[in-house]
Amino acid sequence: MKKFLSILILFVTIQTINAQAFTGKGDTKFQVGANIQDLGTGINVTYDVGVGSNISFGIAGSYLLGIDEHIDADFLDRFDIKGRFNANLQDVLNICDCFDIYPGLDISLKNFGGHVGTRYFFTDGFGLYAEGGFPIAKYDDTLTPAEHLHNQFVLTVGASFNF
Repeated sequence: MKKFLSILILFVTIQTINAQAFTGKGDTKFQVGANIQDLGTGINVTYDVGVGSNISFGIAGSYLLGIDEHIDADFLDRFDIKGRFNANLQDVLNICDCFDIYPGLDISLKNFGGHVGTRYFFTDGFGLYAEGGFPIAKYDDTLTPAEHLHNQFVLTVGASFNF
């Protein structure tokens, strides 16, 4: 078992040396993960494209599969789509090429918000990510329970892929 663990650690270390979390202009990322929030869980997908050495734009969509039974939510209440901007800070912070931290802003069907995320790549094509999102300005001050679903803090975790 010790030999197996040693080989696994060596493999991950070698793969990590070549992995790059963000390479700048032209870099593309696809992420899919679990959407975890108060009164609901679902799936989240993002697609980001690098437009500069530290800037990327993208799109994100989420759909809540499981919500609290007392909330009457139809398809449009469960679904949200966002345009997003990221400031990729890997080079700015002078950290490992396989690790990236990216704060950003997004505008969606439900609100104007922000997010802070991180991704770690084990190979050139595969990594893990975690992202926290939050509303900055809601489109309405009085929200129904269904409208509150996409107007709160949300945590997403999942897989990140390089293209």
